[in-house]
Amino acid sequence: MRRIAVINQKGGVGKTTITTNLGHALALLGHRVTVIDLDPQGQLAASFGIFRPPSKGIDQVLLEGLDIESVRVSARDLVTLIPAGNRLHKVEELHEGGATRARLLQTALQEKLQDQAFVLYDCPPSSGMLVANAVFAADEVLIPVTGDYLSLNGLAKVMATLKKFEPFLEKPLRQWIELSRLIPRRRLAREVQAKVLEHFPGRVLATPIREAAVMAECPGAGRTIFEYRGSSRSAKEFNLLAQDVVERRTMQ
Repeated sequence: MRRIAVINQKGGVGKTTITTNLGHALALLGHRVTVIDLDPQGQLAASFGIFRPPSKGIDQVLLEGLDIESVRVSARDLVTLIPAGNRLHKVEELHEGGATRARLLQTALQEKLQDQAFVLYDCPPSSGMLVANAVFAADEVLIPVTGDYLSLNGLAKVMATLKKFEPFLEKPLRQWIELSRLIPRRRLAREVQAKVLEHFPGRVLATPIREAAVMAECPGAGRTIFEYRGSSRSAKEFNLLAQDVVERRTMQ
């Protein structure tokens, strides 16, 4: 099982879009996938067309110790969803429990979801307790970066945050960077891509996801890109991205 946290403290970089469509793309390749919504906004369920939030979610797992497998719902063939729940924000307010507060998810996942090939965590745009839980429960992190300097600055902050976790991790996290919402014709986007490749060689996944209006339309329809516009360039990119993740392919 590969457990991948999709993180970036900056909002608007496409974390939920990537979690949704990468999750479905991996399933279409034949892999069993669980996606976990760790963002209190709870948009992952809606992205899969579940517009009425399920009554149980990861909030009850973290706050009440509910069995994580009891809150799974089917999202697509080979894709199961663990929704956020309406009390997930309470995790950020926990003051008791010391260091164990950051390991609630790791504890909940012990000996669980063993039949899954991939578990993806959709993280909030912050560096709080929910992100800490994702990092401790992950083997890898995937950091979406858009083609602008603010996003580059966000990447630097994410790396600094991960550096703080390193002494407490059982093993180093494999780090991947995904160029997201890219507009290749813009000079700035090309400059950002060059800088990311210069500073993080061997860590930038091979297939960028380009900006496309169709990607913004999918969540409103409750469909992934493969269902909404399966012949689109974006669908092809997400299929390639899934192969990049499986094969650990990066830009040269």
